[in-house]
Amino acid sequence: MSAALELSGVVKRFGATVALGGVDLEVGEREIVVVLGATGAGKTTLLRTIAGLETPDSGSLRLGGRDATHMSPAERDVALVFQNFSLYPSWTVRENLAFPLRAPGRGLAESEITARVDEAAQRLRIPHLLERPARQLSGGEMQRVAIGRAIVRRPKLFLMDEPLTNLDAKLRESLRVELVELVRSLGTPLVYVTHDQAEALSMADRVVVLAAGRVLQSGAPRDVYLAPNSPEVARQLGSPAINLFEARWSDGWWRTASGTPLVECPRPADTVATLGVRAEHVLPDGGPVAARVEVVEDTGPTRVLLLAFGDEHLHVLVPRTFAARVGDELRPRLEPTRVLCFPHAAARSAKA
Repeated sequence: MSAALELSGVVKRFGATVALGGVDLEVGEREIVVVLGATGAGKTTLLRTIAGLETPDSGSLRLGGRDATHMSPAERDVALVFQNFSLYPSWTVRENLAFPLRAPGRGLAESEITARVDEAAQRLRIPHLLERPARQLSGGEMQRVAIGRAIVRRPKLFLMDEPLTNLDAKLRESLRVELVELVRSLGTPLVYVTHDQAEALSMADRVVVLAAGRVLQSGAPRDVYLAPNSPEVARQLGSPAINLFEARWSDGWWRTASGTPLVECPRPADTVATLGVRAEHVLPDGGPVAARVEVVEDTGPTRVLLLAFGDEHLHVLVPRTFAARVGDELRPRLEPTRVLCFPHAAARSAKA
């Protein structure tokens, strides 16, 4: 079975700016792929190129096994949902949902349009809103209608450009769960772009980390989280952010630039590297040197401690019941099997 979407070496420039620098991407049938990246990474350009709103300068794009590099947007049969709702405020929800089905060339009977609108409304739990003007909807309701306009088309591929960004945190969390359930029930593949790591980790079958128009890593969310291939990828995932240290091996230990011992290790091939360790992989006691608690942040079931650790800072994630106050002294220990080692050659290439 052919992939739903295949990009090979796709390059897109805007003048001297390289928005996409040779992107390779494959999306399987029924797969949810989340593209994660900061502002300016090229996420929106990637979606617009897949949708046919931008033409690549080089490379190829295939949809369902067919070359779609130069197909018009209408020929591609994909549905694109933006972060702004793009509804007609004076139209009813029913009229907004029906709008894409009345496009020239579709030729759908009114009975078919009504059936599709009603089905989408049922799936999105908004049948009670069908006769309400869009201007009277809440933000969450407007986003459901925007997603509904994509559903009624029954496309071969969904593309979503940070569609939940403008919603409050609690609503965003509930809607992303509903969105995943909806897409899985439809069996339609989805490419979803976001800067929000929580969305990437919770929604994706596969996460694609994008930076400066290049794919840095692609894989299952847990694999990318636990085994990032560079410091730049490691920084993209994790809350609090991963602890990173410029380190040198000496006398059986990886040490910080100021000599603070981090973790014991047999002599490595490269004695200079960037070490990374996530906050949940640091034990608060049992380490070789003392550290002072500078900040205690309660996050509900856990607490995040910020420690002054030699000349560095270290985040430690502990249970809510762990007693710690500002000024307390701890002896943090990095779990040796959880420490990530990035040779400096790899770190330099990731920043290039």
